[in-house]
Amino acid sequence: MTKESLTKKKIPDAPGVYFFLGARKEILYIGKATSLKNRVTSYFASGLREKRSELIEKMVAEAKNVEWTETDSVLEAYILETNLIRTHKPGFNTISKDDKSFNHLVITNEEYPRVLVVRGKDLTEEFTEKEIKYHFGPFPSGSLFKEALKIIRKLFQYYDTPRPVGEERSKMARGKVDFNRQIGLYPSVQSKKEYQKTIRHIKLFFEGKKGQIIKELEREMKTLAKEEKFEKAEVVKRKIFALTHIQDIALLKDDSRIYRDDRRMRIEAYDVAHLGGSDMVGVMTVLEGGILQKSAYRKFKIQSVTGSNDTAALREVLERRLGHDEWSLPQLIVVDGSTAQKNAANMVLKKYGIVIPVVGVVKNEKHQPERIIGVRKTIEDNHDAILLANAEAHRFAITYHKSKRKLKR
Repeated sequence: MTKESLTKKKIPDAPGVYFFLGARKEILYIGKATSLKNRVTSYFASGLREKRSELIEKMVAEAKNVEWTETDSVLEAYILETNLIRTHKPGFNTISKDDKSFNHLVITNEEYPRVLVVRGKDLTEEFTEKEIKYHFGPFPSGSLFKEALKIIRKLFQYYDTPRPVGEERSKMARGKVDFNRQIGLYPSVQSKKEYQKTIRHIKLFFEGKKGQIIKELEREMKTLAKEEKFEKAEVVKRKIFALTHIQDIALLKDDSRIYRDDRRMRIEAYDVAHLGGSDMVGVMTVLEGGILQKSAYRKFKIQSVTGSNDTAALREVLERRLGHDEWSLPQLIVVDGSTAQKNAANMVLKKYGIVIPVVGVVKNEKHQPERIIGVRKTIEDNHDAILLANAEAHRFAITYHKSKRKLKR
């Protein structure tokens, strides 16, 4: 397959899983991506052997075609990739050679099933076939799998106790279970029927059937509303919202780190948060060489702006930031917003006589990245890093804003 043949394909700039196919349409390699377009294109850049491996270079040389499947989030791409590798066992995926050191997700066959992480080498030693209700994996990246489970736990509350639920041997163990229920790690409702439904939804999610879960929840929400159980209907509505707005910043981080080049490029991202113009704050986050530099993050309590004026607040933040000569200047600035925010940033840079490219991340009605505006080459070279920096700035701004509001209570 050649770079020229790739340009004819309309690969989407969206998360998903891609497949390199051989002469007989057999799957040679499966991978996941934050941006399918950027990731697949990267296989045809110079220095592939140095950046990836000799094996990957050989795979691309053998490939005759590439196909893909879009997903709604990087988390779903990660799960789909794992399922497909397990099913097809492509020769060029090193995970298919030996998975004994990788993590597996086991759901136990118990009255209150537990969701447990087990190493491949320990799987048969810890459980018999009858003790396992559902089994998913192997998941190759330990840190990535850990972050993925954190996201999933926000969607579904489940038990992961060392012993079966109800068989705790000490008062301390029972207290720990109760505490975890109170803080939302474990299910708060002790209905066996409700918990079995949660376990089924976890199973469906790991099978890549999120759409089926949402349809079931929508039916449940309508039934509850019809029965005038509005509080319960609102709880279900929030579950649907969480499933359709999956926040997977940590997975973007991992994706960016793995595929960055060797440059120590500094990217600064800015965002503003407020509630109807009150308690307005701004933040700066920093990415260097694809890695978040949390010690370099900065918070700004907006002083010169009253009312909902994000653009004016952004100008204040940038002016105060550029007043710090002791801080290293970035090679790229990322702002949350469209042309107005991008122009505001450029105006401040011009005022200070500084030339730094600026890109804006435009969001849709669900506050998900829809497109990036700026110089095309800059965006193509730094696409994943831009999205990561922007997502982290949004998270940091919201966290700072919430903490500021709490202090006023």
